[in-house]
Amino acid sequence: MDIGNSGLKLSILDFVHIFKESNARESLQNTTDMVQLADRLGFNRYWFTEHHNTPTMMSTSPDMLSMHAAAHTKNIRVGSGGVMLPNHSPLKVVENFTLLEGLYPGRVDLGIGRASGTDGWTMWALLRSKELLGVNDFPEQLDNLLSFFNRNFKITHPFSNINPPGDKSMVPDMYMLGSSDGGLQVALEKGLGFVFARHLAPQLAVPMLRSYKSNFKPSSYLSEPKSMLATIVITAETEEEAKYIAGPVELLWARMSTGSKNFTFPTPEEAKNHKYTLEEERAKERNKERFIIGSVANVADQLTKTAKACLVDEIMIADFYPDQESRKRGHELLAKELGVMKKINELGKEEGEFNSNEKKT
Repeated sequence: MDIGNSGLKLSILDFVHIFKESNARESLQNTTDMVQLADRLGFNRYWFTEHHNTPTMMSTSPDMLSMHAAAHTKNIRVGSGGVMLPNHSPLKVVENFTLLEGLYPGRVDLGIGRASGTDGWTMWALLRSKELLGVNDFPEQLDNLLSFFNRNFKITHPFSNINPPGDKSMVPDMYMLGSSDGGLQVALEKGLGFVFARHLAPQLAVPMLRSYKSNFKPSSYLSEPKSMLATIVITAETEEEAKYIAGPVELLWARMSTGSKNFTFPTPEEAKNHKYTLEEERAKERNKERFIIGSVANVADQLTKTAKACLVDEIMIADFYPDQESRKRGHELLAKELGVMKKINELGKEEGEFNSNEKKT
């Protein structure tokens, strides 16, 4: 989604949260509704995270969710944000994303993470090997993944006689994810796109993304740098409403920052009435830079300035709205505020419903 004449694009990172008093099936239906709305509004891409052993999230398999999202949309790019490569066989990742790219050519992204993103017990269950828990072989895994895609293993490599499905034309756009210098260096070394998670390390966002842009060298994957900033965005019509809607994510992150194991997504009313401990209050204050919260006019201005500071052409909204209604409304408002909402002349009834809802507000 282009923002005015700036060329800035907006995308969404979905964790498939199970909201309070909801359930897993409903959260998946919420995601289907949300990706279809994002497609109609003209968002650029819709990615899914990979989380395991987290009962409040359903995004365990970004490849399967991407397949579902692509099947229910027309234009929006889909993909992983990301596949946590230490949890997987590189060959299986290549097979799955080759299938995706073959079915939906030009619409598939493979975002790659260096960490497992889960606890040791769960990683053991995923890998089926206790011995692999302490092994840091990500560089080898990534090399294997890229060689499977490129079909360029050396003849002496044990995998050189393995033939992945499809051909070299069926390769998704690839991005390295990062919240530190490690991800940045991998992206630069391999010539991949780079996505920085501002919500994980807000102070590093500007220097890391600027460094990527200034040090990138063309590769067989990219002729010029492609970078994105991921950050948590909560917006509404007024500052007061936005702060109310943001209460749950602020409380959730305050809990996580103080070592709490309570990852339940509170409701806005629960967050409003919560009595913060001194430790939680300090964490809440420290966490402010993880979020962009405010009225839609304020948020649009902040996003534009942040993108300019980071030298990025795309912002990926890490979706932490507390319920489906505020979530859909927030994304609709931002699209309208930035003057980029697509006209949907051919959608018939769906367009009529959208306009009808807009008139009510």
